[in-house]
Amino acid sequence: MSLILNDITLTYPDGDGAVVRAVDRVSLRADRGRTVALTGPSGCGKSSVLAVAGTLIRPDSGGVEVGGVRVDDLSSEERAAVRRERIGFVFQHDNLVPGLTALEQVLLAVHVSGGRPSAQRRRALEILHAVGLADAAGRMPGQLSGGMRQRVNIARALVTEPEVLLIDEPTSALDSERGAEIIDLLMRLTRERDVASLLVSHDLGTLGDVDETLHMRDGALVGAPAVA
Repeated sequence: MSLILNDITLTYPDGDGAVVRAVDRVSLRADRGRTVALTGPSGCGKSSVLAVAGTLIRPDSGGVEVGGVRVDDLSSEERAAVRRERIGFVFQHDNLVPGLTALEQVLLAVHVSGGRPSAQRRRALEILHAVGLADAAGRMPGQLSGGMRQRVNIARALVTEPEVLLIDEPTSALDSERGAEIIDLLMRLTRERDVASLLVSHDLGTLGDVDETLHMRDGALVGAPAVA
């Protein structure tokens, strides 16, 4: 299963009766076990592509496929189910709940998928171990470094066992060393968990050896081949 965007176009009104083309015929594919990075300057359309891929915005035209499901024509309720069951989001800001431990943050995410509390706890502890936080499960957000908080963010996204992982500027609040560690972790977990990862970043210096890097400018991909 993969994430596929085929010839996506997305426009916004600019307030003066004109239309801004935020995404201009973008096609890309991320297969399971692979990390595709989407780069470009601020305002080039990266976040809009991520929102379309995450079923948060319906494109004006083009096709979106998530884990084998064509989603662009689904109802809002059906798209919400796809997000809940098939997609994990790693947000730019970790948005941790101040009064919850690292374990409780992850349990809060896995709770929506149902199951017995004991099984949920095992899954939460297992994913915290996978992101290198086995010894920090009982710590509050204020006791965690920026890199550790981002690892909790990643754990929350993966604990529901998604097929697609969407990652928004995961290194923006980190120094270059910690940022490179987070990218390496995401790539490793993408392979180990067999998810299709689309990573948006303006920081080329931390990307390392991602499987594929695509560049955007003015809403369009630069020199990208069409998706088969």
